[in-house]
Amino acid sequence: MTIEAKICGLSTEETVRAALDAGASYIGLVFYPPSPRNISFEQASILGDIIKNDAMKVGVFVNPDDMIIRTALLHIDLDVIQLHGNESIERVQYLQNKFSKIVMKAISVESVSDIARAKEYERMADMLLFDAKAPINMDDALPGGNGIEFDWNLIAGYKWRVPWMLSGGLNNNNVSEAIKISGAKLVDISSGIETQPGVKSSELINSFLTTVQDYKNEEEERK
Repeated sequence: MTIEAKICGLSTEETVRAALDAGASYIGLVFYPPSPRNISFEQASILGDIIKNDAMKVGVFVNPDDMIIRTALLHIDLDVIQLHGNESIERVQYLQNKFSKIVMKAISVESVSDIARAKEYERMADMLLFDAKAPINMDDALPGGNGIEFDWNLIAGYKWRVPWMLSGGLNNNNVSEAIKISGAKLVDISSGIETQPGVKSSELINSFLTTVQDYKNEEEERK
């Protein structure tokens, strides 16, 4: 059984090294100024030199224009472009063709209708990411990283054509249950490894990845 993890919203050399040392398969770097996890292109270049090919480098964008993606790619050789806004299916296809990168579309989930919408994007995106939809009355809500979860049963049992990640409110205490219910093979965490918004903890990163690995080992022993 293969279960991999994406550690998202990293901004320091220390936390990137902690994630790599603990076995992260994906490192997410945020290019969205309103986010407390936003980093500069110069920071991205430094972190990219540390990551090298030891993990997939994911650039997280929200309704990006071509210029911001092009500029990011001049500083860091991203493996994945993650779209976390209201990008259309046509936009997904355009960016695939334009930049020749894996394009992952985030889907905000609250109800069954959101799963139906994901099936439309599945026709074009290379990967999907399921995140919790922020409540309309939530103050200072971001497109992702709000620390809230959705009903994992909504995606349980679906056979998706493309690889997908489970995100939204995951932490060391609930990730095993989330994997068990949803059937996720890829999990994504950001706020669940922070001491405050945008400030990651190397200890929490290590603890989360250890829990994911322990769950994987337990599942293999049951077989």
